[in-house]
Amino acid sequence: MQKHERLEQDTKRAITVIISEELKNPDVTGLISVTDVKITPDQKYAKVFVSIYNVKNKEYVLEGLKKSTKFIRGSISRHVKMRNTPELTFVLDNSLEYGSHMDEVFKNMARKSEST
Repeated sequence: MQKHERLEQDTKRAITVIISEELKNPDVTGLISVTDVKITPDQKYAKVFVSIYNVKNKEYVLEGLKKSTKFIRGSISRHVKMRNTPELTFVLDNSLEYGSHMDEVFKNMARKSEST
């Protein structure tokens, strides 16, 4: 694993711990999974992909994460050794839900073809 990939993985783990154990924002509820972190080569910016479960309004939780960016960024600097602590951008990742939906579609198609 290259140094940059390791840095992304370490940052992903750190953000997961920060959100689940340190963050006290009441707007950030439900089960939040950090699915990926992409950091620019100059380490100035990072996109944090999150999946949010067990809540009615995912956009509301995403806004809560965005409001907590300063706290999360400060905590990252204590968890991960890096030259710069990147500016964070949170992005809702629906790929797991989409995969689950497509799995259901394929199961339904299989059932229909068996019954004909």
